[in-house]
Amino acid sequence: MRVVLASHNAKKLAELQALLAPAGMTLVAQTTLGLDEADEPYATFIENALTKARHAARHAGGAAIADDSGLCVAALDGAPGVNSAHYASVALEPGDREARRRQQDAANNALLLERLRGVTDRRAWFVGTLVAVRDALDPQPLVAVGRWPGEILASPRGDAGFGYDPLMYVPALGASVAELDAATKNAHSHRARAAALLLGQLREVWGLG
Repeated sequence: MRVVLASHNAKKLAELQALLAPAGMTLVAQTTLGLDEADEPYATFIENALTKARHAARHAGGAAIADDSGLCVAALDGAPGVNSAHYASVALEPGDREARRRQQDAANNALLLERLRGVTDRRAWFVGTLVAVRDALDPQPLVAVGRWPGEILASPRGDAGFGYDPLMYVPALGASVAELDAATKNAHSHRARAAALLLGQLREVWGLG
């Protein structure tokens, strides 16, 4: 089944394609269809994900899946939360999309460390919310939420992953997320947990897999 992914992030596309492969889905990034990104005006992951899924479904004329995810830090009252991708204000240098994303990631990580300077409570959660709709008017959107607990390090560790991965330490695995190989990350991540829940719903409600 061909489903539009409401994202322009190539790494997210690859990650979700692997996670949702058991449902027999082929994810197509909305970028390849010339679709603009939807506005994300809401304060919760669920509302933003639903908005993005409906936007992609409406313009693609078919099924769509959207992800809204981010980092929630206990000592910061859940921030950066839905603002995780653009936590820091930064003037991005000209370049390709991935280069600008790396620049934004570095600024976000630096700001997070600054705001946690001297803070002993380093608990945090990666939160991933997946929403799937058959079409823009689907009255029964499928919603799945995964949470991955960890602790914020005092400095980055590891070269893999993206976003806050170098700062998120997972005690159960003895490594930062950026130190994990792709297979391990996909087995334990917030998106993996959300995808596992979504797969069950795709089988039950959509009859896939």
